[in-house]
Amino acid sequence: MKIQGPNLSKLSAYRSQLQQTDHKKKVNREDQLDISNAAKQLQESNKANTQRAEYVQNIKEAVKSGQYEINHDKVAQKMIDFWSKHS
Repeated sequence: MKIQGPNLSKLSAYRSQLQQTDHKKKVNREDQLDISNAAKQLQESNKANTQRAEYVQNIKEAVKSGQYEINHDKVAQKMIDFWSKHS
């Protein structure tokens, strides 16, 4: 079967498109990593967590030794404030 006529130009365009896509497949691409601003902020906040961890560790030691005292008035006020905002 022979291909003749106006369709020959369309076939030629298809061949050039195939050659371009084959060339793109052969190109090696490097991996990239993009870190969002939110992730960067989380990494920065992680540094503050070391201070928080030390604070929590001090409280744990005080609780174990029996020296930790609870301020009942302050706890009650915090509970009232929380539930009045969420009611």
